[in-house]
Amino acid sequence: MPDLHATRRAALRDLLREADLDALLVTDVVNVRYLSGFTGSNAALLVPSSGEDGTVLCTDGRYTTQAAAEVADLERVIDRPCAQALLRRAAAAGHRRTGFESHHVTVDEHADLVALTDEVCLLRAPGLVERLRAVKDATEIVAIRSACAAADGALAELLRSDAVRPGRTEREVAADLEAGMVRQGAEGPAFASIVAAGANSAVPHHRPTDAVLTRGDLVKLDFGAVVGGYRCDMTRTVVLGEPAGWQRDLHDLVGEAQRRAIAAALPGADVAAVDAVARDHIRDAGHGAEFPHGLGHGVGLRIHEAPSLAATGEGTLAAGMTVTVEPGVYLAGRGGVRIEDTLVVREATPEILTLSTKELVAV
Repeated sequence: MPDLHATRRAALRDLLREADLDALLVTDVVNVRYLSGFTGSNAALLVPSSGEDGTVLCTDGRYTTQAAAEVADLERVIDRPCAQALLRRAAAAGHRRTGFESHHVTVDEHADLVALTDEVCLLRAPGLVERLRAVKDATEIVAIRSACAAADGALAELLRSDAVRPGRTEREVAADLEAGMVRQGAEGPAFASIVAAGANSAVPHHRPTDAVLTRGDLVKLDFGAVVGGYRCDMTRTVVLGEPAGWQRDLHDLVGEAQRRAIAAALPGADVAAVDAVARDHIRDAGHGAEFPHGLGHGVGLRIHEAPSLAATGEGTLAAGMTVTVEPGVYLAGRGGVRIEDTLVVREATPEILTLSTKELVAV
């Protein structure tokens, strides 16, 4: 999609001119993919701020054929290390004020770059590409919607197959869930899936173990799929057998907190204020201390990206952002509930992309 990537680079050039930069050295491979379409594991881009699109891609010899196929519209350099090769290009082109992704480059890498040439002034320019990535275009939303459909399909398959039952282990359920996402068309899981049963469900990011599921357990399933490089994230909490009163009450509390927060996730809303909608509801029910994490995060080419929906988050939501909304309450030693959806911020009401039921399912 050369035109799509060219449009993104044009938007970046606007930001470079605002920052008074002659060029940007892009070294985060996720940002390289966003701006060029190149999917290899080693690459950098040099994006100039003016003139026609003179962006140069550098990668190494392992990817000569792949780069020619994926990035036919750009000049390509085969060299290594990529950042140093492109900095020499920046010097030759007279890009005196060249920005670099200081949030991505290590101290040692920066020292190597600075020592390379006196003709380029390297300036910190963190987060410029991420600002663009925060608002998704239609192509990106299609991919995320497909990832959500694969995750939804895998969960339905898991529950239909009676894979979540007493006697099985958390690891076995997680393996079934991840295999199901591939069967549903995903490239793979978006992250290491969380399956947490019984008291383990009260650990927000519990890693699956050989713990055996037992009748009466809450089972927290936090997972996501990847399609076209784009990720989704969802959580559902089920119960093995008839739910106890406290389990139903806890699930109802978290569900209501999520409904309120989703309704507040509109363009222009302050991210910390959206977090507060869910947090205040849970606090008023006496469980504020048991909601220890942020409400949600952006999701796209990475599973965690801007914006951050948290008490410490900064900025406002914009139409086209894809975010998670995932309140949870965790009662140590007993069990916990988290309910999470991936959604698109829209003008009238958010578009929820993860469509599995949020009722408390007894299996």
